Amino acid sequence: MIEQHYLDDSLFQLRKLKTQADRAMAQVDDSQFLALLDADANSIALIVKHISGNMRSRWTDFLTSDGEKPDRDRDAEFELDGADTREAILAQWEAGWELLFKTIAALGPDDLGRTVTIRAEPHTVVQAINRQTSHYSAHVGQIVLLAKHFAGTKWRTLSIPKKKNGRRTG
Repeated sequence: MIEQHYLDDSLFQLRKLKTQADRAMAQVDDSQFLALLDADANSIALIVKHISGNMRSRWTDFLTSDGEKPDRDRDAEFELDGADTREAILAQWEAGWELLFKTIAALGPDDLGRTVTIRAEPHTVVQAINRQTSHYSAHVGQIVLLAKHFAGTKWRTLSIPKKKNGRRTG
């Protein structure tokens, strides 16, 4: 059934995104995790904090309440405070992903056409999942780019390594 395949593949692709980000973040130290490239940039920590806040808001009571919860302080997701250690931020990250995976795993094929709201805008469940997958993909790309920048020559590729000798011939 294509509907169940969509749900299963959504979980599979989202798990891959989390793994990619986790593997990238594991390659930076705490100072690099918190570092800004410039005053207007976001650190890995801030991106993770934002994704975590987004996940808590979007996936809590997914089918029954607006995905933008009234208690969410989106602006605070882009600021560090004294409680924002790497460990604390990563605990929020893990909780957000656990909520996302649990919520999508609980959906059935009949749920895909249901309407949910995000910021009072109606979406089918498919649209909402796709919206969030796209959002998280963009931010995971930012995490990977920053981690690769900070790791420098110590970077271990997350995919197929480049050929050491350039292009293949023949």
